[in-house]
Amino acid sequence: MTNHLLEIKDYGQSIWMDNLTRDLIQSGELKRMIDDRGLRGITSNPAIFEKAINGNKIYDADIEAGISAGKPLLDIYESLIFEDIRNACDIFAGIYEESGGLDGYVSIEVPPNIANDTEKTISEARRYYTEIGRPNVMIKIPGTSAGLPAVEQVISEGINVNVTLLFSVQSYINTAWAYIRGLEKRVEKGEDISKLASVASFFLSRIDSKIDEMIDAKLAKGADMLQEEAKLAAVKGKVAIANAKVAYQEYKKIVADPRWLALKEKGANVQRLLWASTSTKNPDYSDVMYVDELIGAETVNTLPPNTIEACADHCDVAPRIDTRVEEAYNLIESLKDPDIDINLDQVMSDLLEDGIDKFVQPFNSLMSSMQEKVDRLAKV
Repeated sequence: MTNHLLEIKDYGQSIWMDNLTRDLIQSGELKRMIDDRGLRGITSNPAIFEKAINGNKIYDADIEAGISAGKPLLDIYESLIFEDIRNACDIFAGIYEESGGLDGYVSIEVPPNIANDTEKTISEARRYYTEIGRPNVMIKIPGTSAGLPAVEQVISEGINVNVTLLFSVQSYINTAWAYIRGLEKRVEKGEDISKLASVASFFLSRIDSKIDEMIDAKLAKGADMLQEEAKLAAVKGKVAIANAKVAYQEYKKIVADPRWLALKEKGANVQRLLWASTSTKNPDYSDVMYVDELIGAETVNTLPPNTIEACADHCDVAPRIDTRVEEAYNLIESLKDPDIDINLDQVMSDLLEDGIDKFVQPFNSLMSSMQEKVDRLAKV
């Protein structure tokens, strides 16, 4: 049977997985997925680690060792996740070497509760990078107004960065220039820029979920005319992909800019757009819509396990990121139509705030449940 995931690489897109657990590493499943599913990298976040650690005895021995050593709770947590990240980096080392540092990365996020603190973000990114000690680790930093100066600084220090929680096209543009400025600072210091890598994680399904909810609310009130109803229905489930296609056009402008070309001459690697939040939430839509429609050169798509299997089975692989571009611009513009009246800038701002909460809440929940586990194991 054809594995359609393997066809995607032919069009210059890398498939990463949005999931990391110790079970996956120790069982050999991660290595199998690299071999059989063509995985080229992997990402993690606090929500993923919460699911991995809670209720899973595979971590208990290390937690008990941390208790015996008198480690604080946060140190115990970091010792667990850093070990998983190092081991995953080692499994992906072959991909990292074979691709010349293009792929083979394992992403880990700095603590989400510091998303609005530039200096703490810089400090934690340095510490994570140093303590994990693998060339193919990529530090995730949210693309907030406080996060982007941190991105610029740590890039200038030679740390790989995955800029996450990007929703608006402007946030992507800002991210790309933060990367460029970081590289320029490094060049000014006479340091090598050829070993650095970065991705800009542009979120998808959350946009459609939010806008579809707004459209459904408008339709539930009863559209004034059939024309208004038709306009609302025409944008439902289509904004995220249109938004991503517009972002890709901005990417093409940036990589044609003289400032970027000067860095490329010195060996800089392009900051690839990475499609994130790619599991389809609405069962009425194709379960691989955020894969099929966004295949294109110099991009990454990070998929949860269920979408990986769905894509292997029935993705329709073709390079579509550069198709129907005018239609994408028109669709985004149509949101301003009084009959639709969706403020996309406000939606993106709300999604960013909500996205940080979605990482802070599981992080806090994980700390709480780990404290309970520590208290329980300490009594044994």
